Amino acid sequence: MPYCEVDRYQAGDKWEGVRLFYRRYGRGATKVLLVIGLAGTHDSWGPQIRGLTGSMEPADGGDVPEPAARTDEEAAAPATATAPEEEDVGEGIEVCCFDNRGVGRSTIPPHKSYYSTAIMARDALALMDHLGWKKAHVFGHSMGAMISCKLAAMAPHRLSSLALLNVTGGGMECFPKVDAQMLSLAFRFLRARTPEQRALVDLETHYTKEYLDEEVESCTRRAILYKVNVIYTCTEYSLFFLLVLPCASDNFFGLYLLLTMLFAGGCPVKEVIQEFC
Repeated sequence: MPYCEVDRYQAGDKWEGVRLFYRRYGRGATKVLLVIGLAGTHDSWGPQIRGLTGSMEPADGGDVPEPAARTDEEAAAPATATAPEEEDVGEGIEVCCFDNRGVGRSTIPPHKSYYSTAIMARDALALMDHLGWKKAHVFGHSMGAMISCKLAAMAPHRLSSLALLNVTGGGMECFPKVDAQMLSLAFRFLRARTPEQRALVDLETHYTKEYLDEEVESCTRRAILYKVNVIYTCTEYSLFFLLVLPCASDNFFGLYLLLTMLFAGGCPVKEVIQEFC
């Protein structure tokens, strides 16, 4: 059953009932752990999983029911890693992606004290222990990249490599430079009322003009990413505004940073070109 009871792999006397839902794909000696960002789930990694393993068929079986609740006494048994049925050899790749606590099928703790990048990095480390992985290539996106940075700082010997996408190291360096371009983008973003208007500003926020003007087969990157961002904005971005932005509306810099936390969709380029060009 693809659930990891993280408390069984961490120090502490009380079992807090946090379970992570995960999926494994492919088989091989090379291990890859994918850590998704804010509000994302394991399903977000589809194109990357297909590219690494060549398949979207989970190695741990099909759909599974939710696990039954456990008491502290039932959870007191010592933790044991989930060992593979046979030793992984050869050049294959095994990928694991999971739902962070608070999203998807993983446990949703009720208090904000249960959520931090450090806590979620320990979750990821517990998942590696659960899988019996001594080391893994860790790839994090957005908040997942921040979690991955914490994981690397906590247990550098457990990482074969670290790859980060759309992330900040924090500190004063992450604050945007206040200039005419930044003020123009912020003003245009606040005035945007449609997915199409927001997508145009989002492209200028994340990419250089030279990158957007590059041609890919019959389209420019601007045309491809514009269509992708419109779809993403329609389905996900409105929820982001609804849940997150009201909390930061009294802080201009915080608001701007939240506005720039969008990421381009993970659609394969050829499929997007065929669909929109």
